[in-house]
Amino acid sequence: MEYPLLDQIKGPEDVKNLEQGQLPALCAELRQKLIETVSANGGHLASNLGVVELTVALHRAFASPKDQIVWDVGHQSYVHKLLTGRADRFDTIRQFGGLSGFPRADESVHDPFGAGHSSTAISAAGGLAAAKRVKGEDGYAVAVVGDGALTGGLAFEGMNNAGRTQDKLIIVLNDNKMSISHNVGAIARHLMVIRARPFYFKIKDIAEAVLAHLPYIGPKIRKALVLSKNAIKNYLYHSTIFEEMGLIYLGPVDGHDIEAVERLLRRAKTAGRPALVHVLTVKGKGYSFAEQDPRAFHGVSRFDVETGDAIAPASRETFSAVFGRTLCMAASSNPRLCALTAAMAAGTGLTEFAAQYRDRFFDVGIAEEHAVVFAAGLAANGMLPVFAVYSTFLQRAYDQIIHDVALQKHKVVFAVDRAGLVGQDGETHQGVFDVAFFNTVPHMTVFSPTTSDELRNLLFAAFYECDGPVAVRYPRGCSPVLPADFHPAYGTYDLYGAGQADILIVTYGRLFAEAASAAQMLRREGRSVSVLKLNRIKPVDKVCYETAMFFSRLYFVEEGIRSGGVGELFCAQMMERGYQGACHISAIDDTFVQQGPVDVLLHLLGLDAEGIADRIRRDTVTPPGLKHFDGRLVL
Repeated sequence: MEYPLLDQIKGPEDVKNLEQGQLPALCAELRQKLIETVSANGGHLASNLGVVELTVALHRAFASPKDQIVWDVGHQSYVHKLLTGRADRFDTIRQFGGLSGFPRADESVHDPFGAGHSSTAISAAGGLAAAKRVKGEDGYAVAVVGDGALTGGLAFEGMNNAGRTQDKLIIVLNDNKMSISHNVGAIARHLMVIRARPFYFKIKDIAEAVLAHLPYIGPKIRKALVLSKNAIKNYLYHSTIFEEMGLIYLGPVDGHDIEAVERLLRRAKTAGRPALVHVLTVKGKGYSFAEQDPRAFHGVSRFDVETGDAIAPASRETFSAVFGRTLCMAASSNPRLCALTAAMAAGTGLTEFAAQYRDRFFDVGIAEEHAVVFAAGLAANGMLPVFAVYSTFLQRAYDQIIHDVALQKHKVVFAVDRAGLVGQDGETHQGVFDVAFFNTVPHMTVFSPTTSDELRNLLFAAFYECDGPVAVRYPRGCSPVLPADFHPAYGTYDLYGAGQADILIVTYGRLFAEAASAAQMLRREGRSVSVLKLNRIKPVDKVCYETAMFFSRLYFVEEGIRSGGVGELFCAQMMERGYQGACHISAIDDTFVQQGPVDVLLHLLGLDAEGIADRIRRDTVTPPGLKHFDGRLVL
């Protein structure tokens, strides 16, 4: 595919130099490049298709990197990357070693602030603008925020702070009526009213301009109108929540009209204080399948451009689907059971539950902190709330888990999806911290199933056999393939191999498949190896420690951060119990894990079968001149 205009764009200045008549052709090329690349690599499509004209207008109205553009969440920054000198590497997006699917400050000077989670851009841009003012630097800070992000309280904290400053901060509200699924709540309804009544805002703008230019009497009338605004706000001076927070409100404007958007952005630059530009866009614009079903094309795997169908072999049922089906089954016989999501119903497998049990389904928007406290309130009044959430997003609610759930011993079940490595979404989305932060919380019970069958069983255990808060964590994708000679007991642990041997590998969750394969390799080499699989990782069953005492060397393998992980706690417990062997831990060291296929990342981290086996081979050979110390803890 040829891209004659896009190939000329080496940076934002080249966008400014294009004639107005060339812009529609540039936008068409940008959309074609997006579709071509995302269909091959996977990624976020619909949201990027919707901001093509908006992004072009931004780079014509502002001068990046002097003017700093911050993308909320960042999944809609693909066009920005194409226009800021990264088009030649765009084919590598979301690939191992390639461009990130999100803004990264270490990737380009045009990415002043990294992102991945929602509702952060206004606060970040506010800080950038304040720093410019304090340092006496020129330039604007621009926060591009989707309407879905306004369901998150952090966005309003940022606006509340911005409204009392005179900083050069401009908030661009990209309003496509969706985040991933359709938006919910009072803010969504407020924006709907604004979209439906643009006449009021046009009249208001005209009135302000006329009154400001009338000599003597004009300013007095304008002041009187402002003073009586509350009484007549539904007529001439209709007010928005943004104006009430001290922001200049401009819009709404058609986000696919580059000239109109650019004009409004330039007007915002003259406001003299923080302004909000309300831009209306269509998610999925320019690709019929994405326009018809923007939710399905929000985040996609590889697909056929002609049909819109995913290019993937027939797969087994995913953990998310198994969770959703199990929840519906449990709800059919338990009227207390209810489900919560933070704007991720489809991703977490709750679509069917939402359809079947509308009164017991709560989509609270992108508001994980609120979701946890809301769930605690449900539990306090006798309900059994299940909060389905990605691991990476649950970390936003750590304080609420401690203060509002665990401290009060409320029975809230956390269905922690995407636990462990998730792949191409990279550092901001890897679910590698939840085990460590759960380990610090008293009264918590944590399960980590390996297969979909175990997930079903452990969910019912969480519902009916545990007191206090419970987390059931499971990875993205499907059950791994396990050895034919492994027969699970569906208890708190499983032992694969002899009850007494030289080497014991201890692990949990998906990594059991890798550990079992490593054990098979080592057995073929004549080594005596067993694998202890923890199904309940907090608290660990005391029998597991007693079992481990019969082995001379322990290797703990963990798909999570080492610090505070189960491995450290397990080995510490063994030392306290007087274990005389050696403990080794293989986990994710003090680092953030980059993007890439999960199997590649596991290999890179030494957590695949070959890596586990190699570690054991190395450690069981004592180099000449080194003395072996019993009871040591080898990290």
